[in-house]
Amino acid sequence: MKPSIPKGTRDFSPLEVARRNYIFDTIKTVFKKYGYQPIETPVMENLSTLTGKYGDEGDKLIFKILNSGDFFEPIQNSKDKIQNSKEALPLISEKALRYDLTVPFARYVVMHQNDIKLPFKRYQIQPVWRADRPQKGRYREFYQCDADVVGSKSLLNEAEFVLIYDEVFKKLGVPVTIKVNNRKLLFGICESAGVPDLFMPITIAIDKLDKVGLNGVQEELGKLEGLNADSITIISKFLSATDANKSIADCIKSLKDLFGNRSETATKGIAEMEEMLGYLEKLRPDASTTLSMTNLKLDITLARGLNYYTGTIFEVQADAGTLKSSIGGGGRYDNLTGMFGLKNLTGVGISFGADRIYDVVEELNLFPTNAIEGVKVMITNAETAAENTALTLLKTLREQGIASELFHELQPGAFGKQLKYANEKQIPFVVVIGSAELQENKFTLKNMETGEQQLLNIDELIKQLS
Repeated sequence: MKPSIPKGTRDFSPLEVARRNYIFDTIKTVFKKYGYQPIETPVMENLSTLTGKYGDEGDKLIFKILNSGDFFEPIQNSKDKIQNSKEALPLISEKALRYDLTVPFARYVVMHQNDIKLPFKRYQIQPVWRADRPQKGRYREFYQCDADVVGSKSLLNEAEFVLIYDEVFKKLGVPVTIKVNNRKLLFGICESAGVPDLFMPITIAIDKLDKVGLNGVQEELGKLEGLNADSITIISKFLSATDANKSIADCIKSLKDLFGNRSETATKGIAEMEEMLGYLEKLRPDASTTLSMTNLKLDITLARGLNYYTGTIFEVQADAGTLKSSIGGGGRYDNLTGMFGLKNLTGVGISFGADRIYDVVEELNLFPTNAIEGVKVMITNAETAAENTALTLLKTLREQGIASELFHELQPGAFGKQLKYANEKQIPFVVVIGSAELQENKFTLKNMETGEQQLLNIDELIKQLS
């Protein structure tokens, strides 16, 4: 049978792992700068922990794990007649692969609430799994890089998340647009249209705007029972209130004019947006009297499909390359820990889509040439009389912290083959030990990129390689 891996998963070569670590390390550096500490949670969670947190569509994408042993036995022994897979699921599966890092984090906070000090700021970089349809930039197994803070209502956190996004992508060299919105504004739209009870289905329809356009959203809205033509017209006006070419201040003014006094919820959402921008005004690099982060946009159509968001929401999109989907997102989720019995603990967080970011950085050729830190120097193994000298040198170099290897087998006189091997493995330096070097008790150091050669004693060699 020909070996294969599941669709939506990938193997990673040493170079690819090194490049991924470059992205992870860049993100970690910024997380730590803003005071976030690392935690890890299990690959699998209880299925009951995950279900009901992502909406009906999200629940369908959770990878369920069959119970150990004869998982079919509970169905056979059930007194009730099992009609479909939905009825069978509680009997055959108790665990699932985590869908994201946010819900496991909320579970972690509740379980460890007596051990952590609030506000608690954590970052987490681990893989997640979704039973999605694989396509370019969308995988079934992928890494998320999350930062969250719980136990703080301050909108300073939201402002700092904007700065974290901005700093990380500037370090990576990726031009991005950071989109912000507030779920209170979306609820305010529903209130203004007289249909607050249709908030979730209207939000789901609005979230598809960038894929289906305004006409497509209006068509989706027209299918909702209890939503008339006048309400759809009102909603459509709001969807046109924010423009990528307008400043955030102008967008807020347009929304204020449209909302008027029709929605107390929207008034709170606008106030939160202005407070966040006030913090950004004071904290952003090279601050002046007017906020001028040109890559920060207010997008009233941004909804984020997850049910648990309650306030500010974020989404980041790459402005270069062919991959135009989201490469980061997040928001405030004041009620999430309440689902696990811990009430009134507010939270907010963001996530970086590391695998999509990798694809963008690779396409734009932004990885540094030294991203992979492999063997720095190879010692030739082409002289029988030089083997002991080569082994002693190998030991000495490694003791000095220099990544070194000796050519894997003795091949008398085969210097050319060994140099070719070093070149193919992208080893930057080679130490040649031939009869002439043995006689002078020195080593020839060859730079594989420039071709330059130097005859050095042991101290000079270590200094050069260090």
